[in-house]
Amino acid sequence: MDIRDYIEAIANVELFRGFTREELIGVFKTNEYHIREYGRDEVVHFQNEVCNALDIILVGKVSVQKIDENGNILTITAFSSGDIMGANLLFSSRNCYPMNAIAKCDTVILHIHRELILKLCQNNIGFLTELIGVISDKTVTLTDKINSISLKTIRKCIIDFLAYEYHIQKSRVIKLGMTKKEMAERFGIQRPSLSRELNKMRRDGLLEYDAKTITIKDMSIVRRSGM
Repeated sequence: MDIRDYIEAIANVELFRGFTREELIGVFKTNEYHIREYGRDEVVHFQNEVCNALDIILVGKVSVQKIDENGNILTITAFSSGDIMGANLLFSSRNCYPMNAIAKCDTVILHIHRELILKLCQNNIGFLTELIGVISDKTVTLTDKINSISLKTIRKCIIDFLAYEYHIQKSRVIKLGMTKKEMAERFGIQRPSLSRELNKMRRDGLLEYDAKTITIKDMSIVRRSGM
């Protein structure tokens, strides 16, 4: 695959915001990178796989998932076009992926080898500064996500989700951009557990739902969420 086909996408990534298009073409004249396509549900990285490259998602979406001993899938976070993966692992003494990374649709990823990242850090202070910022931000985001999920009940997860979407969509009728299975994975629970709690909330007069929407009937749950 020709790097020139993706120069515009790479130029919009925060790490390379200080580079011209011509400079980027020069950066990738080496063989210290590769571009790969992944199909839907294909594993990008396995848990415990050694991280040898920094990944930039050029097209598509990748989810980082953990499966517990009961088979529950917990989606820790999702990366989409322009996002960076592996920055916090690449130079770590414990540089193995702690969870699986799965392509959620047809995806194209630029894998930049460790050696090229080192050269860029040595030769460009702007790149180094952006990389440090990316590592810091991702670490804080993942820590907050893990802590918030582990401490919440299923009902609290649902309420916080509805409160957030209500403020985004400005409507009591929340349009779901995911299936119930994907929502359950986001909360780190099994789909039947999510369905049971939704049914309880329906019986309590808090909401109504179908395959594509959830309608908030009791607005007090949104106000109490604090979001």
